[in-house]
Amino acid sequence: MSARRRCVLAYSGGLDTSVAVHWLQEELGFEVVTMTADLGGEGRDAAAVTDRALRAGAVAAHVVDARRVFVEHFVYPTLSAGALYEGVYPLATALARPLIAKLLVDVAREEGAVAVAHGCTGKGNDQVRFDVATGALAPELEVVAPVRDWDMGRPQEIAYAAARGIDVEATVESPYSVDANLWGRSVEAGVLEDPWNQPPEEVFAWTADPAAAPADGEEFTIVFESGVPVSLDGERLVPEELVLRLNTVAGRNGVGRIDHVENRLVGIKSREVYEAPAAVALHTAHAALETVALSRDVAHLKRQLSAEWARLVYDGLWFGALRNALAAFVASTQEHVSGEVRVRCARGVVTVSGRRAQRSLYSSSLATYDRDGDTFDHGAARGFIELFGLPLRNQARVQGALEDLAPLSLPRQVKRAH
Repeated sequence: MSARRRCVLAYSGGLDTSVAVHWLQEELGFEVVTMTADLGGEGRDAAAVTDRALRAGAVAAHVVDARRVFVEHFVYPTLSAGALYEGVYPLATALARPLIAKLLVDVAREEGAVAVAHGCTGKGNDQVRFDVATGALAPELEVVAPVRDWDMGRPQEIAYAAARGIDVEATVESPYSVDANLWGRSVEAGVLEDPWNQPPEEVFAWTADPAAAPADGEEFTIVFESGVPVSLDGERLVPEELVLRLNTVAGRNGVGRIDHVENRLVGIKSREVYEAPAAVALHTAHAALETVALSRDVAHLKRQLSAEWARLVYDGLWFGALRNALAAFVASTQEHVSGEVRVRCARGVVTVSGRRAQRSLYSSSLATYDRDGDTFDHGAARGFIELFGLPLRNQARVQGALEDLAPLSLPRQVKRAH
């Protein structure tokens, strides 16, 4: 092994990380190994990525096909949890970071590295996610963030690359910053930084303009087993293929566009535009199936804990004890969330047109208003109401009503019989 210290860099093949390969060697004296995680978002060519990394000066380049483990172990548990950050964001980018950190640690140990590096800036959430996850998994490894540390903007990076013969495609700054994987695509910067501006159509790549999508849309059926989607229209699919299919079907019907001003962990608000067709369709379908499969108390508590799961993922605490404990709770709630949901996607809207669970708690004989076949004991309601209202009546009798009992002076019309 070389006497120089090794560092494993999370490598995308773009300008920042290509420059970082050389910078880590020149400024910090590292021997650089790159690790690229294929999470299915950008269709990278593995051979092209490894060649670019090696031309940039890396001594070795790893490309890991992590699509299935991403969906199975990160996306689907979060779907089962019903977790959406601030009730909106499906957490596509945030879910990828702990997995990439795990892969960085694995490669670092395999390569005998003493450090890992990422291409995050000092303003975003991802730096926290990488640093914290690495610290949890391998506290002995140093974490380096070249883009956070160097004093270069994009034009200076391009000049740096040209002066050192680094092969980069970037010559003019794109107005947008884009990150994508199987579960979603995020876009920020440019005109999007003003939340008053409507997102231009050019920012969207996965979704059709809802106004121009077919009016009738498309209907399909999703089958779930213990809270996990397993088939689409009767065809059993591996996780990554099911998500890809839904991205296509829902996307061409305008489903999955999210425009959100969110609260970043670092203390600022950020306007983000997301495309997540499969995520929106699956979250809608899963929530519908839970309405017939979960008891009232479990459903209400799960809704509170879903928000906590989302916060933990967003804040980079995937490998923490609380997220692990919540995973056990979520798994227990999904035991009977097996069944099918019929969904229609049309002009940007997901509509559930049917749901049924194998062990559904919905009983038509209890719910029906038709006296024929009605098994609900209407007489029992009187005693239930009597006992349910007893504490409130007792409080009013002893302490007085909490509301002002004076008549409300409101406009009214009164007619009396002659």
